[in-house]
Amino acid sequence: MLRRVKKYIADKALLQDGEKVLVCVSGGADSVALLDVLLRAGYECVVAHCNFHLRGEESDRDEAYVRQLCSTLGKRLKTLPAWLKDGIPLYVKHFDTTAHAAQHKQSIELAARELRYKWFAELAAETACNAIAVAHHQNDQAETILMNIRRGCGLKGLSGMAPKSKNPYCEQSVPVIRPLLCTTHDYICHYLRDIRKIDWVEDSSNKDTTYRRNAIRAELAQWSKAEIEHLATLGERL
Repeated sequence: MLRRVKKYIADKALLQDGEKVLVCVSGGADSVALLDVLLRAGYECVVAHCNFHLRGEESDRDEAYVRQLCSTLGKRLKTLPAWLKDGIPLYVKHFDTTAHAAQHKQSIELAARELRYKWFAELAAETACNAIAVAHHQNDQAETILMNIRRGCGLKGLSGMAPKSKNPYCEQSVPVIRPLLCTTHDYICHYLRDIRKIDWVEDSSNKDTTYRRNAIRAELAQWSKAEIEHLATLGERL
């Protein structure tokens, strides 16, 4: 995993050696793996965690887990950089997502997306980060492409998510990067569980197939790893 992600970062010019990056960590497997790999690759990491207060106690559980992770994960490195002596810098933001959605007549999903990306832009500037790293991987890429096909799209929609792009809600912000687009969710879980021995938390709302993306995710669960990789690779080539 480490070699694969480091090569992808270099091939796609996502970061320069030793740069400072804002890592968006929910507590799920994907974002936990992203943080672990970027730390091991030698990047100075600042963690951003959003508490949207949409899942009651589970939302607070996720926040508590991320706080604990940031205080202990750096200690697993062979050499502890000076910036890590007090743990990974962590910033937590609480949002009234439901009120924001109602005020702006948005879906909960869209409201949460807008709130987090605007805050990421502000926090990246405040902490002098060179990029905002999010944990999208090949399964997410395949989901995005399938969603775009169902809506009706051209080549841009078939391209899915770019490894590096502008912040959708603040174009003047530092870029958003996706270092895990070179791997699948199954491999990420294998990396954490079997190689790094790191736990993560599960978001129960991911099983709610009334959300379109979750329904597509359930459909993709029937696909083989190779089929998911092929669709993700198609998007990258386009």
